[in-house]
Amino acid sequence: KAVQALQSKQINRIILTRPAVEAGERLGFLPGSLSEKIDPYLRPLYDALHDMIDPDRIPQLMTSGTIEVAPLAYMRGRTLNDAFIILDEAQNTTAEQMKMFLTRLGFGSTMVVTGDVTQVDLPGGTTSGLRIVQKILAGIDDVAFCELTSRDVVRHKLVGDIVDAYGRYEQSR
Repeated sequence: KAVQALQSKQINRIILTRPAVEAGERLGFLPGSLSEKIDPYLRPLYDALHDMIDPDRIPQLMTSGTIEVAPLAYMRGRTLNDAFIILDEAQNTTAEQMKMFLTRLGFGSTMVVTGDVTQVDLPGGTTSGLRIVQKILAGIDDVAFCELTSRDVVRHKLVGDIVDAYGRYEQSR
């Protein structure tokens, strides 16, 4: 939808963001520039862009600011007008980060928040902002939640079976 909205000039830019959270293992100090340090966390967003847009056009769209890929930490203080903003891996936000992100919404913009509350990588005991936001924003007009199941998996068929198996295991515990 973001690419369609951009192509039909309903919005001026697409902003993709996600928290920089490691998936269960510590990578430690990373050498290089700030861009080189955050690139591994943002790589899945670049991969998704390549699936949706001609890869030859992406560098130009990014240089012009039409498409922006940035860590969630860089959203503070911004107002995002006329944009389609996607927060990916939102299960790895804290409640404070989620509030900060959602309050960046500007005029003419749409926000989409994606995540899987069964795959939280936050440090021990930290509650996912994605879990909390569903309770806080329930019933507010123009805010909707959509829960996907294994039938919605767009990867290999086996991934849906794996998701179901983990769900059964968690229920049996």
